[in-house]
Amino acid sequence: MVSTSFKSMREIFMVPPTLIPKRPILDNYPKGWGYSDFTTYTKNTVLLAATATIGTVFSSAFVGYGFARFKSRLSGLLTVVLLGTIMLPSQVTIVPQYILFHRLGMIDTYWPIIIPAWLGGGAFNIFLFIQFFRTIPRELDEAAEIDGASSLQIFTRIMLPTVKPVILAVTVMSLVYHWNDFFTPLIYLSTTSKYTIAVGLQFFQSAYGNIQIGQMMAVSLVTLLPVLVTFFTFQRYFIQGIKMSGLKS
Repeated sequence: MVSTSFKSMREIFMVPPTLIPKRPILDNYPKGWGYSDFTTYTKNTVLLAATATIGTVFSSAFVGYGFARFKSRLSGLLTVVLLGTIMLPSQVTIVPQYILFHRLGMIDTYWPIIIPAWLGGGAFNIFLFIQFFRTIPRELDEAAEIDGASSLQIFTRIMLPTVKPVILAVTVMSLVYHWNDFFTPLIYLSTTSKYTIAVGLQFFQSAYGNIQIGQMMAVSLVTLLPVLVTFFTFQRYFIQGIKMSGLKS
């Protein structure tokens, strides 16, 4: 991708292919970015990914805390149902979800992407928080209750600061997922100005018939950099969060 972004169309199709461009060019970057409104697509993606990620982290932590700390006769059954949804492909639920949001008048808005993130955050993320919360001694809860803290105060002031590794792990996974998500925005969004980067790249490819591969690679590389920087910056915390949740290879 990096090499191709600096090649001309002629050199891209040269036989035999070259790894390092013989005559590097920079035109692919401004031309590729200028052909379509990638500045707007980037703003849309940042807004959508940030909002959905915050909702995912908060809701999955909240639900995970409930599963880990509050027991009832249905706790076991609900846990099994929760874990069972991990095996359920997203394509199975996309049709009923689309019908629901269509009846609510939310098609061609970001709500169908944001609302699910704030109402659970995904079974796998909840499972990570459950596993981590279970490793925290209940004596912390009991000591806080003796001091007069409510369940909400225990969750926000004691539990959340304790599970920072899992919070960072879920944040990275959710951010990468929503940044690269193509299928969901494609289903719900129809207005070009509301497209995300993933949909915008596909629109760029189909709108100009004659595909400019060099420009395509240049734009893809630029949009990929924030995800790479985020992942490598928090890689240590990401691995720590996974390990401490009991998911060891």
